[in-house]
Amino acid sequence: MSERGALRARLELLAREVAKFGVVGAVGLVVNIVVSNLLWRYTDIPTVRAGLLATVVAILGNYIGFRYWTYRDRDKSGRTRELTLFLLFSAAGAVIETGVLYTATYGFGWNSPVQSNVFKILGIGIATLFRFWSYRTWVFKALPIEKAAPDEAVPGGGVPGGGVPDGTLPDRGVPGTGAFLKQGRTEQVPRVEADSVGR
Repeated sequence: MSERGALRARLELLAREVAKFGVVGAVGLVVNIVVSNLLWRYTDIPTVRAGLLATVVAILGNYIGFRYWTYRDRDKSGRTRELTLFLLFSAAGAVIETGVLYTATYGFGWNSPVQSNVFKILGIGIATLFRFWSYRTWVFKALPIEKAAPDEAVPGGGVPGGGVPDGTLPDRGVPGTGAFLKQGRTEQVPRVEADSVGR
């Protein structure tokens, strides 16, 4: 594959990953906002604390979506380590998200329902960038790429299976054809008939 083709393939994979991450994140955003507003409206829990509780609920839902859909093809061998790192980076994201809401609420006194929602969403946006980077880099690690085993030596310059590295036909045991094939030549080496040898 050419370098341009490889780059295009990597970009397509990244685009699919971002799209899936975005879908799970959008569901988490809806859960986060709905739970926040329910707590703000129907409980006496302070604004920032209610927002943090809603974030925790959304994080738990997001883990299921990321593990079993967005990153379902990633390494599943260390589930305890994965969950620990997920919670750690999610907590860091929650600090970012809640920090924005806290600053708006207690730093500037912007705590009307509309303002709280605006800064809740802003905090989620900033935290989402951090989470995307940390989840794909540290939590849901890609499986290692298996390296192809080096070609075994085959008499006449061929490779296992009867072919040669450049895709031309094997030499079929005729001395010298391996060298011709490696140089890109495809001329047939004349065969010596058994009856002519006997003459």
